[in-house]
Amino acid sequence: MGLIVVAADKGAPGVTTTALALAAVWPRPVLLAECDPAGGDLAFRFPAADGERLDPRRGMLSLAVAARHGLQPGQVWEHTQKLYGGIDVLLGVTNADQGASLSMFWGQLGRVLASVPRADVIADCGRLGADGPVTDLLAEASRVLLLTRAEVGEVIRLRDRAVALGAAVEKRGRRGFSGDVVVIADQKNFKGELTEVAHALGQGRAPARVLGGIVSDARAAGLLRGHWGGKLDKSMLIRSVREIAGQLAAMTSAQPAADPRPAYERPAQPVPSEVPQMPQPPVTQVPQAPRAAAQAQQAPRHRYEPDGRPAPGAEPRGDGAAAHGQVPQYRGR
Repeated sequence: MGLIVVAADKGAPGVTTTALALAAVWPRPVLLAECDPAGGDLAFRFPAADGERLDPRRGMLSLAVAARHGLQPGQVWEHTQKLYGGIDVLLGVTNADQGASLSMFWGQLGRVLASVPRADVIADCGRLGADGPVTDLLAEASRVLLLTRAEVGEVIRLRDRAVALGAAVEKRGRRGFSGDVVVIADQKNFKGELTEVAHALGQGRAPARVLGGIVSDARAAGLLRGHWGGKLDKSMLIRSVREIAGQLAAMTSAQPAADPRPAYERPAQPVPSEVPQMPQPPVTQVPQAPRAAAQAQQAPRHRYEPDGRPAPGAEPRGDGAAAHGQVPQYRGR
């Protein structure tokens, strides 16, 4: 399947929130992987499927130990856990010291996640820094999603970061890198902010293009950190995230299967002679929620009562992949 990296430059404007929301509405089976070398916080923000705490020792750390004896993509599922509501997650390290101890593991992890069977992988890589071990993982990704706000300083830093990231990935044998920029934009000036960012990226000839935008919705983002309900599913944040998820899933499915060899051992890809023109930003209209009749014909694999419990007759989990197409209902601790 595909590996989609979500990251940002200075400030990290909602990387974890975006990655979690993408996983919740992803149209295919998906695994959410915490790959931030500075440490993740899902283990402290959400309970497990049984209502108990997630185990921070089971995830990236246990997978790294297993990799000492060789690692196959299918083994990743042995180290995942399930969030309360149905999303499969590979927990990351909890602090920067643990992340530094895995410096030799990131490249292998990227190759494994890019080939995980039965699911796409959305990797939360947090805030990008200077070229380092985590870039080995980015070099294996099908798509690299770069988040920014439409503030001048953030856009310029992201533009420079995209140029540096393209050079770093090229050193690892992957040529023709291009990032997908998603703008965290205000609803009132949604189209204008996307246009401004696209213009700034074009001026700097950065290897990145504006894919679309996500509506800045503090209230909905707060619901992602605690109790999930119907209001969240209808929020502008989730509606705009669903649009981005559809585009990314379509682009990922159109790509060939991942090459199991490290990036530096693969044949070099041709470099485009010209930087592609920046596409026009998408229209501000966000798809409406499907009608009740359509939902009845294409019922999601999981249904939940308002308090987050599976509804009577709901189809049980069976393949270790997250529910998709519907925002799951979570109840915070």
